[in-house]
Amino acid sequence: MIKDGGAFASLVLKDDPKRVNPMWDPVRMARETGGAQRFGAGTGHFLCVDGFGPSTTEEQAAGLQGHGEAHRLPWQILRSSGAEAEFRVRLPLAQETLTRKVSMVPGEQVVLVESELESETAFDRPILWAEHGTIGAPFLALGKVVVDQSVTDCQTKPYNAQARGPRTFPSAKNFIWPELPAERKSVNLRIAPAVHGTMNHIGCLMTPSREHGFITALNTEQRLLIGYFFRRADYPWVQHWMNYPDNRMYSWGLEFGMQPYDMTRRDILALSPMFGAPTFRWLPAKGKVATRFLMFMTRVPEGFGRVDDVRLSGGRLILEDRSGAKTATLACSRSL
Repeated sequence: MIKDGGAFASLVLKDDPKRVNPMWDPVRMARETGGAQRFGAGTGHFLCVDGFGPSTTEEQAAGLQGHGEAHRLPWQILRSSGAEAEFRVRLPLAQETLTRKVSMVPGEQVVLVESELESETAFDRPILWAEHGTIGAPFLALGKVVVDQSVTDCQTKPYNAQARGPRTFPSAKNFIWPELPAERKSVNLRIAPAVHGTMNHIGCLMTPSREHGFITALNTEQRLLIGYFFRRADYPWVQHWMNYPDNRMYSWGLEFGMQPYDMTRRDILALSPMFGAPTFRWLPAKGKVATRFLMFMTRVPEGFGRVDDVRLSGGRLILEDRSGAKTATLACSRSL
């Protein structure tokens, strides 16, 4: 974990001789390819709060940059002991304070992340909060990585014609995960594309009937899987940033949070409700919002090709591939 900005920059298995890190590392990739490093403080899994996406002209004039303040500021270490650490960062422009605790149990492959955002203001406010979990190359290989999640209703991100760029998906099209209808043939979005040169976004609502949501990314060749498990009430949305530039610095953002897209606060509020659900969350006056999620990584059995469900039961995190009748089980002493 990086003290400045609090990002999870690397996650590796202790017994992996290759030390494969599935996290997106634009600094390393730029160095290896000889390209420019374009993404500033963003790396791996970083936190976007209070803000997700660009800032307005007025916010920029007031000093607020994109994705909020938390990922740009140095975090104070409150406590660090063994496999636990606690951090705090004050967000002076938003007038909020974030506290985050990260803990593991020795011998387990699951990380518990507990966060609390406290308001210093005397009025209720809509907040934007996204856990910008991002996988990258070389783990993210074309045609070899599949993403599964507990969602049904999705939408392609709205955009205007001038902003199309490398986008290949239509604007604001509703669909059921994972098949995006197209003129010639539907696109299965759970599979990383076989060619590069595109960049698309979709927003998905976590299944309302589930208490917990999950997102996983599996490299089927390496049989290496990284995933997240969380309370749906904390993180009801996920945005997928599927970025496959020609320079091969691939990144897929699994950006679960409190809103469907990385947009300005004005634009996000204008979308609400979406699929019958609010697209933001309230932070009460002088109040707090708390969240928890599990981050995990594991090798899966031979023939394990998809994740149909993730659940906590009896001190274990259980991943199911029902089509192949396969199961991966991780010891998990932490609970949500």
